[in-house]
Amino acid sequence: MGGNKITNFLRKYMMLIATVVVVFAFYSITFGKTLYPMNIDSLISQNAYVFVLGTGMLLCILTGGNIDLSVGSVVCLAGGLGAMILKSIPDHLWPIAFIAMIAMGLLVGLWHGYWIAYRDVPPFIATLVGMLAFRGLANIIMQGKSVDVDNRAFLNIFGGGNSCYIPGPTIVDKLAPYKAGLINYREMGTFSTDPEVIKRTIAAFQQNIDDGVWEGRKLESAKATVTELSMLLKQQCNVVCLIVFALLAVGLVIFTFVNRKRLIAKGYKVDALSSVVIKTVLIAIVIIWFGYKLSCYQGIPTALIWIALVLGLFAYITTKTTLGRNLYAVGGNAKATRLSGIDTKKVMFSAYTLMGVLSGFAGVLNIARLQGSTPTYGVGYEMDAIAACFIGGASAYGGTGSIGGVIIGAALMGIINQGMSIADTPVNYQKVVKGIVLIAAVLFDVIMQMRRKGAKKKASNVAASEKGGAKA
Repeated sequence: MGGNKITNFLRKYMMLIATVVVVFAFYSITFGKTLYPMNIDSLISQNAYVFVLGTGMLLCILTGGNIDLSVGSVVCLAGGLGAMILKSIPDHLWPIAFIAMIAMGLLVGLWHGYWIAYRDVPPFIATLVGMLAFRGLANIIMQGKSVDVDNRAFLNIFGGGNSCYIPGPTIVDKLAPYKAGLINYREMGTFSTDPEVIKRTIAAFQQNIDDGVWEGRKLESAKATVTELSMLLKQQCNVVCLIVFALLAVGLVIFTFVNRKRLIAKGYKVDALSSVVIKTVLIAIVIIWFGYKLSCYQGIPTALIWIALVLGLFAYITTKTTLGRNLYAVGGNAKATRLSGIDTKKVMFSAYTLMGVLSGFAGVLNIARLQGSTPTYGVGYEMDAIAACFIGGASAYGGTGSIGGVIIGAALMGIINQGMSIADTPVNYQKVVKGIVLIAAVLFDVIMQMRRKGAKKKASNVAASEKGGAKA
């Protein structure tokens, strides 16, 4: 029994634990740079496409471990089309470009869905063809050239530039002096929140840096100390951001316990109260901390709002709708699902159609962040989306996975990418690390699958032996 509990705990929380470990590892390696407010903000904007594409990829994987190799090319195609339209129309008509990008994604999704669901073309082959063909089509549309996007309304709404944040008043960060005091105590042996003391510490460190007193990691640590203390001296907090995330944390707590009470009233088995309290409090703390970090930069980026809307919508679809239940059913046992009267072809068609729509929307976010499009955009995006799903707990065999897992997987991929970039890790080594993380996640899934099959076989043998004994 104890072994089963440990196995269930690891299967449920292994990637979350790994994410925490990776965060602290890169925090140590980069001397805290990965948790600077501007880097937290960059983590969102730079990986918005991973969250969106990972959501769509999950739908495909749920149907039986299938994937879509064309999403990077579709992002480039939709983005290139949108950039060309934005360049040729008045600024106030930007919705035309948005609709065109979503429509392009929809058409691609319908195309793939038709061949995969109704003509039995293997998903790998159908989407591999799409990966090549749509990349070529994107090059044709853009004539092999980069296309800039300078439509300010479009950029502000979809997250491109320094003005793409929810505005609001700012206040002086009351926690910053105490954090600066702790850093001063760590480096100088004296705790002080006096700005003049902190300035003298900065000056002393800067002088030693200029004089070449330190080298290697000590030098990097000193530079990080100067940067962080300088930020803390003038740090402001966006009030709107603080309020929004505080309300989210409170709403989570209320929803968790109201929902638990409802489930108990209906006779469902629920987790122990102590377990629920600990988990809920920890999540609420993370939400508040995340909101605080964003507030210390420029507040809530518009890209985060779009990510939240996509994740929220598809979390509802996968858990509360017939389509969502059918996706899990097809991945669990396609033959049994078909025999039960469910149109499995329609389910497969819907998965790839929605994947296409989300690819088109990722194209929108991509050209907004990069303020333009080139024929090379989107290369490797499919690998990031697939990795986010598998790292987040989706099964390579289908039928298992969740939007929450995609969030964890995408965040972990983003943290690894950003951490290695800040640590000046060579690009080729970054690819090696990402590959190792992905194979480790898939290997963990395979081991869990083997254990589940072993447990089922053992239970079946026990039942058969008891039945035989009863006959005797």
